[in-house]
Amino acid sequence: MPLIYLALALALLALGWLLYRRWAKQKVRAALLATPLSRDERAVIAAQAPLTQRLPAELRAAFEGKVNLFLDQVQFLGCNGFEVTRDMRLSIAAQACLLVANSPAWYNHLTTILIYPGAFKSRQQQHQGYVVTETEVVRTGESWSRGPVILSWAHSEQGARNAVDGHNVVLHEFAHQLDDLSGHTDGAPALGDQSFADWARVFVEGYERHLTNIEAGRRTVLDPYGAEGHEEYFAVAVEAFFEKPTKLKESEPEVYDQLATYFRLDPSVWPDSP
Repeated sequence: MPLIYLALALALLALGWLLYRRWAKQKVRAALLATPLSRDERAVIAAQAPLTQRLPAELRAAFEGKVNLFLDQVQFLGCNGFEVTRDMRLSIAAQACLLVANSPAWYNHLTTILIYPGAFKSRQQQHQGYVVTETEVVRTGESWSRGPVILSWAHSEQGARNAVDGHNVVLHEFAHQLDDLSGHTDGAPALGDQSFADWARVFVEGYERHLTNIEAGRRTVLDPYGAEGHEEYFAVAVEAFFEKPTKLKESEPEVYDQLATYFRLDPSVWPDSP
């Protein structure tokens, strides 16, 4: 009997410790979400990622809290001897958090971002039956399931500074991270109460139109890379949604509406300046 009581006591202690750790973690999270950025941090983000300055004033407090949470959660590592600065971390965090500024979605499994000074080489496998071919490709960004995210800083900086061209590698790779929250990176993120049937119809039809236009050599609002697959179509649509919202809304109104519902944002009506 004493051994049983001892085992029970140890089990209760272990449970209590787990509950305490969960409570402490939630308390830290709440504190980070309630903490505003400093004036200097705001200035860095405004200079590095001007797109974020269009975010409506009523969403900025939540946005800044999420930037703090992101910086606390994620470790930034430079590759090939590259030194990651505070400004770089703020720029990437701000862009990632712009996607979830008014959304309950979060990068739950992301703990690491790898940053190269420029484009980097990546190995890619292709399967054709029993034959596996491995090739080396040059990339500006990659998103792995449950992390890490890998970025070229040269391309990340360029994409952030030009907030109207529809090309932003940070938004693109973090769109993949959100897509993966459903369990698959396939162009259909976890939608909550949003109709999956409507999403699937709109995005499948949009992808097929995009593929037809690219094959015909027509110019499109969306980056031609979106023709590579449904997951890439979603990612380039996210880039256009934030950087070319009016043009996307005109060319693909249903795609725009689905994204506006998903992100709970409408960039087409955002002011041009803070």
